[in-house]
Amino acid sequence: MKADMFSGYAGVHLEIIAKADAAGRAIPPLWPLSSSVAVNPFLGQTEQTLPQVAALLDRVAGTAVTMPRSWYNDKISDGTITDADLKAALAEFPAAAENTNALKTLATGNTPATVALPTVADLAADVSGIDWPGIVEERFGVWAASYFDAGQALWQHKPGREAFEAWRDFASQDLTAEIAGLSGFGALVASAPAQTRSSLIAASDALGLTAEASETYFHQLLLGLGGWSQVARYRLWQAELAEDTDVTLTDVLTIRLIWEQALYQQYASEIEAKWAEVRKAHEAPVAPNTDQLIDAALQAAAEFAGQRTLAATLSAPSETPTDARPAVQAAFCIDVRSEVFRRALESVDPSIQTLGFAGFFGLTASHQGFASDVHEKRLPVLLNHGVTSKVAGNNATADQNARFAARAGRAWGRFKLAAVSSFAFVEATGPIYVGKLLRDALGMDAAKAPDSQPPVLDESFGLADRIGAATGILGAMSLTDNFAPLVLLFGHGANVVNNPHASALHCGACGGYTGEVNARLLAGILNDKDVRKGLVDNGISIPDDTLFVGGLHDTTKDEVTIYDADFPGHGHKSHLATARGWLSSAGRLARTERALRLPRAENGGDVASRSRDWAETRPEWALAGCKAFIAAPRSRTKNKGLEGRAFLHDYNWEKDDGFGVLELILTAPVVVASWISLQYYGSVVAPQVFGAGNKLLHNVTGGIGVVEGNGGALRGGLPWQSVHDGNTYAHDPLRLSVCVEAPEEAITAILEKHPNVRALFDNKWLHLFALDANGAMVSRYKGDLTWVAEPVPTPEVSKDLAA
Repeated sequence: MKADMFSGYAGVHLEIIAKADAAGRAIPPLWPLSSSVAVNPFLGQTEQTLPQVAALLDRVAGTAVTMPRSWYNDKISDGTITDADLKAALAEFPAAAENTNALKTLATGNTPATVALPTVADLAADVSGIDWPGIVEERFGVWAASYFDAGQALWQHKPGREAFEAWRDFASQDLTAEIAGLSGFGALVASAPAQTRSSLIAASDALGLTAEASETYFHQLLLGLGGWSQVARYRLWQAELAEDTDVTLTDVLTIRLIWEQALYQQYASEIEAKWAEVRKAHEAPVAPNTDQLIDAALQAAAEFAGQRTLAATLSAPSETPTDARPAVQAAFCIDVRSEVFRRALESVDPSIQTLGFAGFFGLTASHQGFASDVHEKRLPVLLNHGVTSKVAGNNATADQNARFAARAGRAWGRFKLAAVSSFAFVEATGPIYVGKLLRDALGMDAAKAPDSQPPVLDESFGLADRIGAATGILGAMSLTDNFAPLVLLFGHGANVVNNPHASALHCGACGGYTGEVNARLLAGILNDKDVRKGLVDNGISIPDDTLFVGGLHDTTKDEVTIYDADFPGHGHKSHLATARGWLSSAGRLARTERALRLPRAENGGDVASRSRDWAETRPEWALAGCKAFIAAPRSRTKNKGLEGRAFLHDYNWEKDDGFGVLELILTAPVVVASWISLQYYGSVVAPQVFGAGNKLLHNVTGGIGVVEGNGGALRGGLPWQSVHDGNTYAHDPLRLSVCVEAPEEAITAILEKHPNVRALFDNKWLHLFALDANGAMVSRYKGDLTWVAEPVPTPEVSKDLAA
């Protein structure tokens, strides 16, 4: 950044610019629908505790960050939350209540109301009777849908223009505000300084903002724009990954601030006194009140209850691992949906061994599919891509023809949506679309299948690179010996139709894409004879008769595809035939178990058809219900009923010299899992702020997100149908319990080295436990790099707990 970028600004103005940047970073990013991934909605607040965030979001959004008290009271009444849980919670929040009986009484009361501080638009609406907040949201949404468009709009802004410049051109000519009664709005916009920060300062001065008031006020304005500010935050995220920067978020804030400036100038005489009170309230430090401490204590009690149940499950006797060679090894993503399938598969035959590993299989691939112009980043969004890949053996003519057909299809799609042709299009082509409508209605349609031809890595990723990658990945998988004759590597995805949120059902570790590309790439590396020779030098010897094969686990249908044609002449037909039979049986078992949770799924046979039903709003539950992350040998969790609610990562600390693998697990898969867990948490406790609303009302906007109805704020987070079955919640909002079998001092050293990860545990956005050699939870991380034994309350409840 140039040293003179901020020259000419006064000290207070520099503070306000800094506060604007801080407010922007308090907003979570929103990935586009084509590659959507779960994002922690509290990403900008991980340095704060839950009560502190409750106070902040009460001020800026008028929302709670915990459940209604009736939800906790129901759990107390049915015995889910015990007195022991309440007592443990009060130890964390002693100011919440005098004792457990008092806390139980408070849980029976009404949930306190939350009301955000008013914006200038709110105050202007009160005195004028005009819905200024609605007008601002609608006009901003109209402009933003065009500016951020990713290929859906028929008329688009010129590419490369910064947001503030594009908006000034739009707003200075848009007469909507003036027709509604905001005199001189276009002139104000046209006369605003062209430089974004100068306009930000000018508007702040006009509103009388101090540096102390600006940060939470700016945060409020950005939150009020919903997903549009999150899209801008995504642009900054992507730029910073590339060691660059982006000003879109500042532009968006400035645009919203100019609306406030215009409204204040018009209604100042009527709202000046109230606005002064609001500014003073924004200047006050953010601190939780007693009600927010009570709610935090009740939330802690619910989490203690969940941890107690988890501890009981894990304390059951563990299976003694065998040294016998497995008939088949099947590695799955750590995704909670894999836990159900893995457990089912292991029950089919004792010679089957399953493993859990992050679904991108350690390969940060930027992949270009057949006849595609897109380079898909099939890797965790925390990382930059490290390798490139494409489909092998592309026929140039077939590839070109497919591209032309795809482009013609896109052009035809634009034509049929155009205002001048839509009615003629329907009249002329209606009969042609009868077949498609019938296929959709009868559930005969299907999503695009993965490429049949294998993916290959770019030649620049040479032999030494492949040997190094194979060594590191096998070590991270704790798979360095006793290889089976057949090792299956399963990525996962969801084959669904008519669902704009389809990518959210794919693999989060693969950037919202399906995971078979990475699995097939790794299989190719590990079958390479030269790579295997190099692995021997690194202490890993893979038998000559071992074949690695990539595959895809369809989590909606619990069916698998094995890509053995990637390796013609492999000589493992009998092994593959046996494995396919086992996998088919496991799929039936998994569907039967999942049917118990899915609405209108009376038996397992109904589960597979849901993905092709264009009217089905709940094709699967995805990761709803997730509550634990476990990094330990599979023997610690095998045959223990984790109910599809745990991320399972195979890890053997005794093989982890220097704890490099443990560091990788805590700083990557655990962080990704926290994003998933907290997205579900936020979508349940604060659906109006952090949820995507009702699927039945969704319209895709700009190809990047959805709005409810025909415009307004873009919606991020999860749709209501993803967390609620119509009668009750499908997800209990409990912050994730991370259980690791490793020495406490090794875990502590990693937390000390990574303060951002440590903050997640210190501020209880995640809970951390150490496991013993039997898989039992023996100690809890208390924060500040300290541990305590006996991590969960005992189930026994003594009569003196309330004393």
